[in-house]
Amino acid sequence: MRGLASRRLGLALGCLALLFWSLGPVYWALATSLMRPIDLTAQPVNLVPPTLSFASYGKLFGGLFAADAGNTVWHDFSRALVNSLVTSLGATVLTVAVAAFAAYAAVRMRFPGRQFVFIAIVATIAVPGYTVLIPLYRLMVAARLIDTYTGVVLIYVSAFLPLAMWLMRSVYESLPLSLEEAAYVDGAGRLYTFVRIVLPLAAPGLVAAAILTFLGAWGQFAVPLIFSPTMATKPLTVLIPEFATKNNIDYGLINAAGVVAMVPPALIVLFLNRFLMRGLMAGAGK
Repeated sequence: MRGLASRRLGLALGCLALLFWSLGPVYWALATSLMRPIDLTAQPVNLVPPTLSFASYGKLFGGLFAADAGNTVWHDFSRALVNSLVTSLGATVLTVAVAAFAAYAAVRMRFPGRQFVFIAIVATIAVPGYTVLIPLYRLMVAARLIDTYTGVVLIYVSAFLPLAMWLMRSVYESLPLSLEEAAYVDGAGRLYTFVRIVLPLAAPGLVAAAILTFLGAWGQFAVPLIFSPTMATKPLTVLIPEFATKNNIDYGLINAAGVVAMVPPALIVLFLNRFLMRGLMAGAGK
């Protein structure tokens, strides 16, 4: 009994330590964003806001922050938030749509070079993104897609499509072929069978691919730093570091921006995590 109690105590302490490790920075960002400037520099450090203040959020959505002593600079946080949503959602929809069809073709259709094409696409996962930034930049300049939603979304799709295809292939391979054959016997065409039978069964995999793509696109920094130089397409990941200047760092403003930036991915993972796990485990018991 003592051994069982000790194991339970160790497990509980381990869970608490993991919870603190994971949520500690989130709590600190939230607490700091709700402090007054004078509370941020108080000694000893305030672990809990002495007085709740939403001034940082007011400055965040008001568009001004102190860049230097006595000077203020205009920023457009709302526009950056919209940019992040547009590029992430656009990349997610396009990636999942292409991966759904491409992976199905790789599993169910027979054509010369099928396996080679699939392996060649998936193998690009091993290529570091920074190694192709210069060729991509020259290509986007030639296509006049610098600082456009289209250019950023296409780059994201090229980066996340191999992973989505690999995931969807595992999902399709786990589905019984007899269901599709029965539909063919009843007179259904391949497209009808794919849309009405295969896709509903592969829904967990589609959702998992969508979640992974959205999270990956939402957290991108290097790509938008190069391909989104103005507020026309600049996302949150590029705008927020600009709040820290050479002569001034507004910790309240930076943490308020970080808290807002965490909300969309946190909500997606919170409400769709069961689909993520089902999609990732698809084909494991084949």
